[in-house]
Amino acid sequence: MDIGPIWRAMLRNKAGFILIALQIAVTLTILVNAFGIIQESTDKISTESGIDEANTFTLASVLFTDYEREQRKVLIDEDLDLIRNTPGVVNAVASNSFPLRQGGWSMSLALEPGNQTAESVNTAIYFVDEHGMETFDLGLVDGRNFLPEQVTWDDPDDNTWPAYAIITEELAKEIWPDETVSYVGKTVFISDDDPVNIVGVVDKMQAPWPNWDNVVERSMLVPQRRPSEFVRYIVRAEPGMRDQLMPEIEAALAASNKDRIIRDVRTMDHTRKLAYVGDAAMIKILGFVVLLLTLITALGIVGLTSFNVSRRTRQIGIRRALGATQPAIIRYFLIENSIVSAVGLVVGAALAIGLNIAMVEAFALEPLAWYVIPIGMLVLFIVGQFAVTGPARRASNISPAIATRSG
Repeated sequence: MDIGPIWRAMLRNKAGFILIALQIAVTLTILVNAFGIIQESTDKISTESGIDEANTFTLASVLFTDYEREQRKVLIDEDLDLIRNTPGVVNAVASNSFPLRQGGWSMSLALEPGNQTAESVNTAIYFVDEHGMETFDLGLVDGRNFLPEQVTWDDPDDNTWPAYAIITEELAKEIWPDETVSYVGKTVFISDDDPVNIVGVVDKMQAPWPNWDNVVERSMLVPQRRPSEFVRYIVRAEPGMRDQLMPEIEAALAASNKDRIIRDVRTMDHTRKLAYVGDAAMIKILGFVVLLLTLITALGIVGLTSFNVSRRTRQIGIRRALGATQPAIIRYFLIENSIVSAVGLVVGAALAIGLNIAMVEAFALEPLAWYVIPIGMLVLFIVGQFAVTGPARRASNISPAIATRSG
């Protein structure tokens, strides 16, 4: 079928076709950029924290009675002994935070003592003892764990930092980008002039803040214990034992000391859900918007084609009387819609690229993958062809005699 006559016929009623083409262009622009945001959010939600999430839970002990510093230290030791000696527990540690908690400490590290500079590297800080590595199930790629004698209690009269640390591989690469052998034994400076010797490197441990841009994999473990009124315990259970141990340990700790409450008993699965609740909601909203826009575009194509069928009833009847077959009538409308879709998709692709460039610069998003726009164009083209099929079939069923009498 010659495209020229179809194109000329469309130009005689171009307003409707232009509106549909613009609708397709806008839908493609929003669709592919929404998909890019959805893909980036999905990747962020699935980021591995580096710990044994499936078998880990956390809880907090909060004193409501004044305890002296030494009493708090004894209570923490008793709690950890109780937890670690509970059948089914792999290990436990008291720490200021844990991955995905959305709260914790961060500090800057430098290669030279003195004031922090632009070259200083930010890192999350986890205060742990020698049980921290096993509790978090961290993978040691170089060096060793803390020795028991390296673990100290925080001293309010001494503001210097512990002299040892275990860092993530990502943090090590950021501090020493040119190092090719080992990071163990190297020294960094924290709090301006406190030297810290690196004794171990782990493959991965996420910071507590999942939205900490570009530094979410930078973490440092410090061998220090903190005897405060609020103590957070991280417990790693044997596979399949987590849900059984949670109420058991909560009850045991509550019964062991009546001067405190046990609260915030949560699995890491729940913590992950809370950490990414905003991203998950955005994925659902954008998915709904994309689906709604696609549906509206399809309905617009159906409406325009149906209008053209009713407006061209006599013309279609004459063509049928002159020998046009039903497939030929259907093919006419499919080609007509293909032309409209092609114009809209080309314009939409240009708009999508422009919008993506603006979003990358404004919001530091990842650029769209090369295949996203072609796939979006293909999807919308197929949707348009399906949408026009129904009205085209009705047009092909018009009786030549009825169409002639209606004229």
